Amino acid sequence: MSRDELERVSELLRDASAAADDDEARERLYDQSDQFADLATADRGPDHGRLARHERILDEIGDDENDEVRTAIDDALAEIRSYRETLEGV
Repeated sequence: MSRDELERVSELLRDASAAADDDEARERLYDQSDQFADLATADRGPDHGRLARHERILDEIGDDENDEVRTAIDDALAEIRSYRETLEGV
């Protein structure tokens, strides 16, 4: 199973972090980026539940941010959904 999508999510969120207007959002996006970088190289990939939690967090952060950040988050969410399609279960 390829984890290219998770690596791309990490990159997108790192870019979003740099473009964020709010310091808290910047930190949260950077943290999410680090988590996805770890998930991309972990021995075992994330399950649907963990990815769903990340999706909710990213949606929440994006609600109050500028268009550039929202676009990067939306692109990251699309990559997460693409990865989820490769998982068994839900």
